[in-house]
Amino acid sequence: MLGLGEQGRLVQKEIWAVGGGKGGTGKTYLSASLAIGLAKLGKRVIAIDADLGCANLHTALGADPPAATLSDFIKGRMKTLSEVLGETSFPTLRLISGAHDFLEIANPKHTEKMRLIRQIQDLDVEYIILDLGAGTAFNSLDFFLAADRGILTVIPEPTSIENVYRFIKSAFYRRFKRAVRHPDMKALVSCAMDQKNERGIRTPHDLMACVEAIDSEVGGRLRKTMAEFSPKLVVNQVRSQDDAALGLSMRSSCSKYFGIHVEYLGFVEYDDCVWRAMKRKRPPVMEYPDAVSSRGTGTVLANLLKGEQIAFDLCVRG
Repeated sequence: MLGLGEQGRLVQKEIWAVGGGKGGTGKTYLSASLAIGLAKLGKRVIAIDADLGCANLHTALGADPPAATLSDFIKGRMKTLSEVLGETSFPTLRLISGAHDFLEIANPKHTEKMRLIRQIQDLDVEYIILDLGAGTAFNSLDFFLAADRGILTVIPEPTSIENVYRFIKSAFYRRFKRAVRHPDMKALVSCAMDQKNERGIRTPHDLMACVEAIDSEVGGRLRKTMAEFSPKLVVNQVRSQDDAALGLSMRSSCSKYFGIHVEYLGFVEYDDCVWRAMKRKRPPVMEYPDAVSSRGTGTVLANLLKGEQIAFDLCVRG
């Protein structure tokens, strides 16, 4: 993504959003680990706690509670996001904390949310990591869709797997609904989002068939949207080979039943080192750089960076 930085110059940046269908799947842990890994590579990074109303990314980064948060920006007490940037122990990693001190901000108005997204896109930095809230609320979906790379964490449990599938479908439907202009098409997408709809639309494939039957031109646009929509997947808390293979089976299922390509970035093994480090308010990848969990996040980062092999070594070693 090319964005306009604060000094009025074009900046090459990437926004990575880390989400998931439910809480407890390691979104914040992965967000912090990726941000630290990029910072150790010398990249200029801003980690943003976009879990509005329930923020704890600063703890995962080992940073002190911030004096200023997103609520100060959203409520107009500060005019730009740069004014709420906080420091971390890494020189090239800055933090924007979520609005943990103002719960009403958990449901910002649409204009407030879009203003926030525009300001995020304009930040003068190389990488932006968004730690999203759990579930399929419009806030999480819109932040996910605003990113260059949307990453979903899943753990090998039925509820988590079901919720990630639901997140993928909901994100796709919301993306397509925003892309069409005709009220009838928007209504059709709204219908599809209801799993008990009378039209029998259960998957993006079903929606495509309905759209193409009504308007082949809009159907072609839908196919393009489906081709461009490619979420990334990370399996966390892996305890067995079957758990590790979950990402491959979910990728296959999304392609077969949804017509959506999902990229499997890798897995992170279950590791007691994670909770031990978190208990001390220390980033696990720094406290235990050689742990299996740290190596797992290093592999995920290397896959996201596409070929920068040095990323793996630098991320898992102090």
